[in-house]
Amino acid sequence: MDKRRILKPVSILAVAALFVMGLALPGEAAKLPKDILVFASTDSITTWDPSAAYSTESSYMPNIYETLIWVSPPGSDKPFQPGLAEDWRVDDNGLKWTFYLRKGVKFHDGGMLTAQVVKDSIERTMKMGKGAAFIFSPLKEIKTLSDYAVQFILKEPAPFDRIIASANAAWIISPKAVGNDRKWFDQGREAGCGPYMLESWKPDEEIIFRRFDDYWKGWEGPHFTRIVVKIVKEATVAEQMLEAGVADLATRIPTESFRTFDAKECCELLKGPSFMNYYIHLNTAKFPFNNKLIRQAVSYAIPYKDIIDVSVAGFGRQAVGPVPNGQFGHDDTLFQYTYDLDKAKSLMAQAGYPNGIKDRLMFTYASENPAEKAFAPLVKEALGRIGIEVDIRPMIWTAQWELMKGGPEKAHHMAAVMWWPTFSDPYETLYSLWHVEEKPYWNFSYYKNPEFDRTILEAYSTPNPKQAKALYSKAQEMLIEDAPSIFLFDIERGVFKRAELKGYVINPNYPRVPFFYNMYKE
Repeated sequence: MDKRRILKPVSILAVAALFVMGLALPGEAAKLPKDILVFASTDSITTWDPSAAYSTESSYMPNIYETLIWVSPPGSDKPFQPGLAEDWRVDDNGLKWTFYLRKGVKFHDGGMLTAQVVKDSIERTMKMGKGAAFIFSPLKEIKTLSDYAVQFILKEPAPFDRIIASANAAWIISPKAVGNDRKWFDQGREAGCGPYMLESWKPDEEIIFRRFDDYWKGWEGPHFTRIVVKIVKEATVAEQMLEAGVADLATRIPTESFRTFDAKECCELLKGPSFMNYYIHLNTAKFPFNNKLIRQAVSYAIPYKDIIDVSVAGFGRQAVGPVPNGQFGHDDTLFQYTYDLDKAKSLMAQAGYPNGIKDRLMFTYASENPAEKAFAPLVKEALGRIGIEVDIRPMIWTAQWELMKGGPEKAHHMAAVMWWPTFSDPYETLYSLWHVEEKPYWNFSYYKNPEFDRTILEAYSTPNPKQAKALYSKAQEMLIEDAPSIFLFDIERGVFKRAELKGYVINPNYPRVPFFYNMYKE
């Protein structure tokens, strides 16, 4: 081992450790080497297996692995960018998608990219059936047409370009490792061809990535040679690390610091869309939310602006329907509930409850989510104004989900949930959260509307984007009219970093992902 290659990250970690222990000198910013990025991240690893990864490790996977194409960030000339595929075609029926691969792409372990490698990688993910493997449900067969042409044949038309560009389940794995099981990966191994290689990993403490010298894009221009990730769960500590100069980038700082962070000379705040949003799902299977008028009344009773200001310091935009702003299928012309207490009271009267209801309602939220914790009291207070008394019940997310899956009779009346799409098409969100389920899984409102189900399936299956968008708008109109959920707000992404760190690209199609290859220090 070349000891010179590990001195820098070790020394950086020592500085960071001293700071966390309170031993760094106050008022003196540390100077990190320009070729090393230190990232104070909240995101731990639940698995290193690229076929199963579907949690917080998604923040790192796009730096290790690559997929055939990428969804472009907002404002781009084209909706997609080439990845491991240089070009792609779809037939007129939307059933055959052919991708033409880049030649000479090497994996970290020396394996080479071919069409067979792509076929084996996706088939491995489908066979495992873990994580987000469900995104390949429209896929019937994969054919290798040549060493560098691979064809995906679908059972029915689907937006396969958006599916194959997902940040989950669509990673291409080295031919030398694609036959290994999850246990092999979870020992801290990877088999990607992306710009950075996994060098070391201490669970819930630190991850070190090293640049892959043979990366197909090359290393011209400024780039980092190493990425040091410190897992820092405390937002206050992460903010202090930025200010002290022992971290260049942080996932989270305290909400109360959002408005003042950008004024600090040492640091900089970037803002952009995220495709992440908040809903409050109403249990439509039992009283009182089995009454549409009462569901509409509570949608009018919510102080949306106050909720955004209090819970995310204004880093949000009131939702217009369930599809977040900027994502394909979002329609800004749809009806939007606004805070209107008179209208809310009028609807309660029309429903037969001018003086409110006697029952006390259960409102659950994920206790580990600070935004939900912050807005829950505002919701309780707002509904009290129209005669609906609410008991707030914070629960860890897994317990909240288990309660919902147990069936509508014993479940919540109201449940706050933060959501983000697995791939950049509204079908997954609309299907998961509101399609008819025999056994509850994600449909927190227990909403049942066969026409809605037919409409979103028709939208998903049409190869014509304009027709698909119109159908998605129609489906959203049904949800807004029926009001099985309160569409609270779309989250605005905040990136907290040192001022000298440049090149951070906010791409809401890959929320939470810092693309290390693009970044550098001035």
